Amino acid sequence: MMESITVANVALPTRDVFALLWFFVCSVGYTWYAELVSVKKRSLLNVMNQYRLQWMRQMLKRDNRMVDSTAVGNLLRSIAFFASSTILIVAGTISMMNYRDHAIEIISTLPFAVENQKQVWEIKTILLTMIFVYAFFKYTWSLRQYNYACIMIGAAPMPNEKLEQHEAYAQRAAGLIGNAARHFNMGLRAYYFGMAALSWFIHPWLLVVVTTWVVVVLYRREFRSKTLDFIAAH
Repeated sequence: MMESITVANVALPTRDVFALLWFFVCSVGYTWYAELVSVKKRSLLNVMNQYRLQWMRQMLKRDNRMVDSTAVGNLLRSIAFFASSTILIVAGTISMMNYRDHAIEIISTLPFAVENQKQVWEIKTILLTMIFVYAFFKYTWSLRQYNYACIMIGAAPMPNEKLEQHEAYAQRAAGLIGNAARHFNMGLRAYYFGMAALSWFIHPWLLVVVTTWVVVVLYRREFRSKTLDFIAAH
């Protein structure tokens, strides 16, 4: 008989407990690592923040800021798309509760799929829902900050006004846009880990493998990608 660990009156198989702990260690650990290292080491976020500062400096030199407002507007539309899509995903994961038995039956027909107990299935569904709720909050906060950036661009002094304040203003505006991009990036990262969490419905060891693979992919893209080489080239 498979060993199990009782958590909150729910008997979870030991392999599921290990897989869940590994998922949290990887997702939380990588997020902590990326946030800590990205400010010191060359990364997509760090390099793009330098471009954002240069963008705001150039914005302050222009009489007409329409191009800057249009650029922020394009960013707003893409984030709004992700935010609205996340709402649909959350609604879908919640509705999975109502079709639990049918979904368990379908997944059980997949190769290598383990038998999903009803209570364990609910824990998996709750985890998936929480991940996308987290992503929704990140997207909406990013959306609000880009709205604030639009206001800062509109309120920016003209090229021949308050010249002594231009650099400080550019740094504040670039910092706001950079923080908005940071939260958007965290929302995207949650999507990656949400895809990994889906594998838990099939097999806990698959969750371990896919979560590890996601961490490798994220690290390579944020710190070792060709895209980073291109934008960081001088």
